[in-house]
Amino acid sequence: MAKVRGAVVVNQQRCKGCNLCVVACPTQAISLHPDHMNDKGYHYCYMSNPEACIGCTSCGMVCPDGCISVYKVTQK
Repeated sequence: MAKVRGAVVVNQQRCKGCNLCVVACPTQAISLHPDHMNDKGYHYCYMSNPEACIGCTSCGMVCPDGCISVYKVTQK
């Protein structure tokens, strides 16, 4: 049986680093990037632990700017 995992895609230039997605993630798969900033000077979110993502869409639902898309990926 195939295993389903989540994949988060972030619009890095639109993200303002509000940290709401990091708090909402039940598996701590998302973090704010500690080293990189977008053109506006914000630390954007990224998948720091992609193996932990379950595709629950909690991060996408709480994002006030709608810059997070969540996909479910089937693994063999």
